[in-house]
Amino acid sequence: MKSESKKTTADKPEAEPVAAPTPIIEPDPQQRELAEQKDAFVHLAADFENFKRRSRQESDARATAQKEGFIVELLPVIDNLERALISGAAPGAPEFRQGVEMTLQQLRRLLQQHGVEGDEITGRPFDPRQHEALSQRHDPAQAHQSILEVFQRGYRRGTKVIRPAKVVVNDLTSTNPDKHAR
Repeated sequence: MKSESKKTTADKPEAEPVAAPTPIIEPDPQQRELAEQKDAFVHLAADFENFKRRSRQESDARATAQKEGFIVELLPVIDNLERALISGAAPGAPEFRQGVEMTLQQLRRLLQQHGVEGDEITGRPFDPRQHEALSQRHDPAQAHQSILEVFQRGYRRGTKVIRPAKVVVNDLTSTNPDKHAR
């Protein structure tokens, strides 16, 4: 029987030791305040960086708008110089004509330096996002919806249209040779 009693005590699992509850240690009030101040500082620094970025963007946008406004005001001067050259005014004064040509070239270079371009578009397809059709004409020698004549040159800066070109568009569907849109 002794062997049985040993067996029964060996079969009994031993009781697991009970862990003492861990006392909840509250953080030091100074540590907590330091963490809160650090968090507030990080948020303030991020807000300040965002403010600087927004201010830079707004300043750049304002400068771009002012530059484009000035360019739009300058375009009629270029138009008038081009008209003076086309009209052939003062055929007896080649120096005057040369002066107008030089002034016009200088203004065009200035626009190019600021990313503003005007294209030669006669014969190209009409694009309502870049051109303004003033009238339509029927010319079977040209492609349908191509630009036949430019009344006023258009200008763009990159992909942004500063001023649409005013043009005459070819209309091959019309039987009327001169059909005015306006």
